[in-house]
Amino acid sequence: MVGHRGTIRDYPDFSPSVDAEAIRKAIRGIGTDEKMLISILTERSNAQRQLIVKEYQAAYGKELKDDLKGDLSGHFEHLMVALVTPPAVFDAKQLKKSMKGAGTNEDALTEILTTRTSRQMKEISQAYYTVYKKSLGDDISSETSGDFRKALLTLADGRRDESLKVDEHLAKKDAQILYKAGENRWGTDEDKFTEILCLRSFPQLKLTFDEYRNISQKDIVDSIKGELSGHFEDLLLAIVHCVRNTPAFLAERLHRALKGAGTDEFTLNRIMVSRSEIDLLDIRIEFKKHYGYSLYSAIKSDTSGDYEITLLKICGGDD
Repeated sequence: MVGHRGTIRDYPDFSPSVDAEAIRKAIRGIGTDEKMLISILTERSNAQRQLIVKEYQAAYGKELKDDLKGDLSGHFEHLMVALVTPPAVFDAKQLKKSMKGAGTNEDALTEILTTRTSRQMKEISQAYYTVYKKSLGDDISSETSGDFRKALLTLADGRRDESLKVDEHLAKKDAQILYKAGENRWGTDEDKFTEILCLRSFPQLKLTFDEYRNISQKDIVDSIKGELSGHFEDLLLAIVHCVRNTPAFLAERLHRALKGAGTDEFTLNRIMVSRSEIDLLDIRIEFKKHYGYSLYSAIKSDTSGDYEITLLKICGGDD
């Protein structure tokens, strides 16, 4: 699922043993050589970092992530550990964190589950079970409720159609079903919304939303806002946004993470790391288009130190 719109690519002339040794020196020396750690880890693809992790373990008998945790701290530590974590495991851990403790972070659950492909979801579910010995579905079930829970569980199942072929007849039929389930009745049939929006492919939904406008003279977004509420409404709106423009959806999430009083590092780290090999270039374009300044400048003005340096390297350039 590596897209071609990422900012990080495979490093040419890659040698895991040379990198592992350089990292070991950077960590073991008097005072950590953060610059060396940053330059190696941000200039290697995740697949290459996994080979470094393997090599590091073989050569030094230690987990690289444990050594990073022992040597670094704060947001910088979280970011560096994220970089050496396999993508599916990283997402699994982010989902767990979203459901742990006092409150559930519904926005994070929504963001992860709406932006991952079916194949990614299957890998994430596997990783979740491996790490936590519990199924992702069970945890979602116990932390959420109602239609929101149903929709999240459908997404977590990874059953969304991934084909690029569109069926015009089906789009008309689904648009009609959505219209009857919402605008055209007293009370809303939420299950129909869940079924169609969580299982059809993105290209298919795009066509369906066009058909919906023809039938109802309304945009699907306005109907969802008028008919539904709460986290379920937010989730369906997120799906519509992703169908129309996933990078724009993620740019908006980044904008929210970076504006206002405090920085939401949890969201910032997740999007920067998880999209760095997929569509971060497109996210940068959308960010600039919507907010009038670059993602690079937003990160620069909102973060500092080694944490800032690392994020800017992942960002890959100013726009």
